[in-house]
Amino acid sequence: MPSVGVKLYSVFFKFLLKHRLQNRIQSSGDESSSDPFGVTTRPEESVAAPNPLFTDGVATKDIHIDPLTSLSVRIFLPESALTPLEPSTSAAGVHSGKARNLNNLAGSDLLIRRNSLGSSNSLLSHKVESRRNSYGCTATGSSSPEAGSSSDVYRGYSPSSSGGNSRKLPVMLQFHGGGWVSGSNDSVANDFFCRRMAKHCDIIVLAVGYRLAPENRYPAAYEDGFKVLKWLGKQANLAECNKSMGNSRRTGGEAKKSEVNKHIVDAFGASLVEPWLATHADPSRCVLLGVSCGANIADYVARKAIEVGQNLDPVKVVAQVLMYPFFIGSVPTQSEIKQANSYFYDKAMCILAWKLFLSEEEFSLDHPAANPLVPGRGPPLKFMPPTLTIVAEHDWMRDRAIAYSEELRKVNVDAPVLEYKDAVHEFATLDILLRTPQAQACAEDIAIWVKKYISLRGHEFSY
Repeated sequence: MPSVGVKLYSVFFKFLLKHRLQNRIQSSGDESSSDPFGVTTRPEESVAAPNPLFTDGVATKDIHIDPLTSLSVRIFLPESALTPLEPSTSAAGVHSGKARNLNNLAGSDLLIRRNSLGSSNSLLSHKVESRRNSYGCTATGSSSPEAGSSSDVYRGYSPSSSGGNSRKLPVMLQFHGGGWVSGSNDSVANDFFCRRMAKHCDIIVLAVGYRLAPENRYPAAYEDGFKVLKWLGKQANLAECNKSMGNSRRTGGEAKKSEVNKHIVDAFGASLVEPWLATHADPSRCVLLGVSCGANIADYVARKAIEVGQNLDPVKVVAQVLMYPFFIGSVPTQSEIKQANSYFYDKAMCILAWKLFLSEEEFSLDHPAANPLVPGRGPPLKFMPPTLTIVAEHDWMRDRAIAYSEELRKVNVDAPVLEYKDAVHEFATLDILLRTPQAQACAEDIAIWVKKYISLRGHEFSY
């Protein structure tokens, strides 16, 4: 059973959530509550500021990617992306060596930190110097905070112009939970979770700030999720075009002019080349991860990716992770009957959330957005990507999530289920539970499974 502290916090959490949901329902009847631009976070949400420095091993930045809506993403770039590629003489001959180097990355970083406490170390000084240069600073005194040169305006990570030898990492699109009406991609809890996933999976995480209900009802959040996937593909194509243009201007003064143009293009914002993704992202290894209602969005995005097929190139969804998905249906499952009043999110409150998300005309517990087992939801299940499902023992939604996973396995999709004993809904992502051993173990389990599908050929078992 969950601890006494979890039980007490659950009572307070449910009382506060019920009050907020009822207020949203009362205000949702006003025409003024509808806002096409939308909101991605609530005033009561505790928000973590972006940090473009690798302070704890992950740098972050926020990007507003749609001028017509509030849709945004927060990029989580792990420090391992700065590890340069080794010059390869033969692709087949160096796979094992690279795998060992990637495996030893964490150990080498620890060794560097230990050496920095004692005597000086040439490797440490080289690493600090290269990182200082990557932040746009020089090795001279102009790199001091007091210096007034224009190169010191931005103190975050900026990829070097010659990024041909940069390490490419897979990409994870992460969709937060919150019952459609709350939560945020830049909340303190979600920021912590995404940093953890970026480091454990050695992956670039794009946390999606989709529009919340009731200001924007179905299908706004679903469309936002797929729009980010298309934006990722656009970024990859723009980066390739930018690279081709740069290669065609490699002569004398034209090279400098090209660099100036490239800087201007980047400075214009999200609709043009994003330098972190252009330098370090490999969209052909894309993973979707959804938390609670975010799992419903992830599953929708995976289906849409199948429908559009090669139109998404070079983006390829290779796997998805559904963490305690927000599924429901008109015919109750055994867990929906026995645990209807479970911890944090009971069934009655979740139905209120669905009423805020679906319009009055569309509301049904068997809506395709709510029930994954209704027929005619999209492409055949046999085309779905490998799907890992995380469920909690004390969660009334667990049986329907397990049933969906069973349907996937019937058509030979790799769809394992990990059930965590004595766990509650959002046990690995809720603010007060993030630092528990169970949350840490869940993140490690996800990383082990995901790496089967994002590792380069020959590295599948290097973790």
